[in-house]
Amino acid sequence: MLKIKLFVLVILMTFFNSLSLAQCAMCKSVVEANLEAGDTKGAGLNDGILFLMSMPYIAVFLFGVFYYLQKKKAKVA
Repeated sequence: MLKIKLFVLVILMTFFNSLSLAQCAMCKSVVEANLEAGDTKGAGLNDGILFLMSMPYIAVFLFGVFYYLQKKKAKVA
């Protein structure tokens, strides 16, 4: 019974995830249209997207560095 519930949950999450992926392109097109019309409220949208996109990579990099340093420290001791 647990496997069936897990399978249904994965299918639902996959379905709702594919629906949410279109939102970024829609937001970007609206901001671009507003910029062409002279509205500058969304001028920093691309910078914000790049900032948010870089955070997981920085976190994984820091985890790798700390893991490496800890293994190196354990090897020396």
